[in-house]
Amino acid sequence: MPTRLLSLDVYRGLTMLFMAFDGWRLAEPLWRLYPDSIIANTVAWHLSHASWRGCAVWDMIQPSFTFMVGVAMVFTLHKRQEAGYSPQKQWQLVIRRSVVLILLGVFLRSAWRTQTYWTFEDTLTQIGMGYPFLFWLSHYNARVQWIALGVTLFGYWLAFALWPVPEAFDYAAVGCPIEQIPDFKLMTGFAAHWNPNSNLAWAFDNWWLNLFPREKPFVFNGGGYCTLSFIPTLGTQIVGLLAGNYLMRSHADHKLRNLLIAAAIAMIAATVLDITGICPSVKRIWTPSWVLWSGGCCVLAMVFFHWLIEQKGYAGKWTFPVMVVGMNSIVFYCMSDSHFRGYVANSLKIHIGQGIFDIFGKDWSLLTEGLCCMLIFWLIVRWMWKRKIFITV
Repeated sequence: MPTRLLSLDVYRGLTMLFMAFDGWRLAEPLWRLYPDSIIANTVAWHLSHASWRGCAVWDMIQPSFTFMVGVAMVFTLHKRQEAGYSPQKQWQLVIRRSVVLILLGVFLRSAWRTQTYWTFEDTLTQIGMGYPFLFWLSHYNARVQWIALGVTLFGYWLAFALWPVPEAFDYAAVGCPIEQIPDFKLMTGFAAHWNPNSNLAWAFDNWWLNLFPREKPFVFNGGGYCTLSFIPTLGTQIVGLLAGNYLMRSHADHKLRNLLIAAAIAMIAATVLDITGICPSVKRIWTPSWVLWSGGCCVLAMVFFHWLIEQKGYAGKWTFPVMVVGMNSIVFYCMSDSHFRGYVANSLKIHIGQGIFDIFGKDWSLLTEGLCCMLIFWLIVRWMWKRKIFITV
């Protein structure tokens, strides 16, 4: 059995590079310079997060990263078992990784604040909170894992569905951009159970987050993100776990075809649930239909890279630039998702010139800055790869 997938490293690396690219730096000038262009507006929309319901390409970064944690769990567990790790040792490593991921996410969110900013919606924190449960499930067969996925998604849906919709609610007071964003619309009818900052998860955070020391009391999250999303996020990790097990153990002639069928069924089910309003597809609170839709997309991407690299053998020089990122993804993530980017950009201005990013005009200066920072981050992880320095948690 293989202990590592090059296709997984490539998928992970491309996801990290896409995140570091920071689509808003291209979206903003496209919206401003070409307001009447359908193509420009479509590209710009897909390089930004959907305001609430729906899915832009940019929204697929977090589920891809989350899905790959589940896939990697299969190969990590097999590797550690072959190395003779005891169950106690493996649990120690899992708990340590969980704690580090949770605290690392809090650390990244706390930058430039006067005290620790206790919030639990960061990608790393969400993954860390569900990671021990994922490891526990990895020791069971696919039947148990499918049952766990179903219970997780149905239970999360039911909890939201049973939470009463407020009859009178000031959405503007909790940060809903009703007037600021043209495509933002509050949902009505049964779907209103999943409106931003008036749902079960928002109520939970109004209790939970105010238990921690804060600069000021928590009232709402500006993006509608919530702590409880770690529960369905675990569902996305389970999807990755199921896919990883299938990639490792199934016959090559059938496994990709069956994964494609499963992905199509999941995406069709998600579409039906969203259109009917039974369960709107909302990434920011990670609704069960979002797990099905984004999980299906992730499976399609994984199948493509597995077919291209593992089966067809198209792994050459083109994979190297993304592979080195994928093999040090935590380092790349932290550099991209922290104020280190600002430090790098400011240093380039100081030492090379304040107008360094205006080479293509001021309208594109933010995009140029983002690309320069991404190149420097890549050079750092390439240097680490060359010296066989791989940082994991």
